[in-house]
Amino acid sequence: MHAITIPEPGGPEALVWTEVPDPQPGEGEVLVEVAASAVNRADIMQRQGFYDPPPGASPYPGLECSGRVAALGSGVSGWAVGDEVCALLAGGGYAEKVVVPAGQLLPVPQGVGLTSAAALPEVVCTVWSNVFMVAHLRPGETLLVHGGSSGIGTMAIQLAKAVGAKVAVTAGSKEKLERCAELGADVLINYREQDFVAEVKDATGGAGADVILDNMGAKYLDRNVQALAVNGRLAIIGMQGGRKGELNIGTLLAKRAAVSATSLRARPLEEKAAIVAAVREHVWPLFTGGHVRPVVDREMPMSEAAEGHRVVEESGHIGKVLLVAP
Repeated sequence: MHAITIPEPGGPEALVWTEVPDPQPGEGEVLVEVAASAVNRADIMQRQGFYDPPPGASPYPGLECSGRVAALGSGVSGWAVGDEVCALLAGGGYAEKVVVPAGQLLPVPQGVGLTSAAALPEVVCTVWSNVFMVAHLRPGETLLVHGGSSGIGTMAIQLAKAVGAKVAVTAGSKEKLERCAELGADVLINYREQDFVAEVKDATGGAGADVILDNMGAKYLDRNVQALAVNGRLAIIGMQGGRKGELNIGTLLAKRAAVSATSLRARPLEEKAAIVAAVREHVWPLFTGGHVRPVVDREMPMSEAAEGHRVVEESGHIGKVLLVAP
């Protein structure tokens, strides 16, 4: 088979489409013939040499894919060769075939095409686990999403609206904010021109956001705490704005607020399987009802993954950039 490899860390040109050995499914694993994968920030960090795959994971980038079941390892039940699936991966999605733990497989949702389904596993699992399983967003509460036009952001808007929450988003352009509004966002904040703390407080009558989903990390830490409501929950899922920030414990105590930080890739298999199972139970029915849909900016051949990385690094996209296998 062919896969995108990274012989040496570097820029997008470090991604090389080359022939590699076919993977073989072990016990409890499924071999998937890949239809498409998607570009995530973690893939870019891996390409740059800053985010190695967990021990035992595929060395190729790609944290999600869609495709068809090609073979079953021993001990696998509930799946059959030919099933159309999408999968949460620890790596290996940028390839023609990938091995997946059976607990990380999902059927392609009703009403979603096979290629488009590659846009779902990583973002849905990230949003559901952080916003709902950890931060417990409830109907009537306010969610603030940083990077509302990203893959994570576009899914967070839709899921929050589906449960009856109010959604505020930050983005860096009028076009991106308009797309967020089309998905249901109620409060639109251009972070280049507006203070998101003031805007969120104004939109909530001074109360603040009940839950904040943050991909920036250190740069936004203090302002995020300021923007939280009493009993608010800040969920940090990225470090695009740095690793180390100053936390005002006094403000946090006064608000009886909480800060959580999670990553998905290196979690134990049983934790990932639990998240995937929750997503299948709670989120997959929303696709059938048309309440949620994948947001895909563009598709390109997997062999041109370097261009996909350039697009995502330039942040001109909305939703997900997909890499389609031959």
